[in-house]
Amino acid sequence: MEPFTKLTATAAPIDIVNCDTDRIIPARFLRKAREPGFERWLFHDMRFDAQGNERPEFVLNQAPYRGAKVLVAAANYGCGSSREAAVYVMYDYGIRSVIAPSFGDIHYGNALQNGFLPIVLSDAECQRLREQLHAQPGAEITVDLPAQTVTGPDGSIYKFEIDPAAKERLVKGLDDIGLVLQHIERIEGFEQRYFAEQPWVSV
Repeated sequence: MEPFTKLTATAAPIDIVNCDTDRIIPARFLRKAREPGFERWLFHDMRFDAQGNERPEFVLNQAPYRGAKVLVAAANYGCGSSREAAVYVMYDYGIRSVIAPSFGDIHYGNALQNGFLPIVLSDAECQRLREQLHAQPGAEITVDLPAQTVTGPDGSIYKFEIDPAAKERLVKGLDDIGLVLQHIERIEGFEQRYFAEQPWVSV
């Protein structure tokens, strides 16, 4: 996984309460291979009409927000069915973090497992950030994971909490295998001692 430390990037407001995973990537696209172009399915039915044309009213189709790497969302973002593709499709689009008052539990966990940072701030703080992004299209937000801060377009700084183990994984860019490999010498040493002391269990 790519490490996540500090990101300063264009942010886009997503004002939809209960934005579920089927909006993030509709179920009919879940069998699509994760290959170049996979990002097209992000928010597909909100981004495109039935003919495949962009809907100009959708925020990510508007020039100042098109390259956003941070989303500021409303409550209960990523609720609904469990699908890791909802994280993959955002990541492949270039989005690395979503800031929201709350997340669907499974989506939150999937994000952390895949090098993506979900940040919980209060509803009032998220509302304030979205208002600033609407007022200043193309404005940037800074997410500093080691410091656990978000800096808004107006310079205001917000603190957020994250599980220390999840933070370590993200900062170091470790998936489950990478986490285990950090301790490979100790694991191998234990195995060698174990089988030397109890050779009868070796098969």
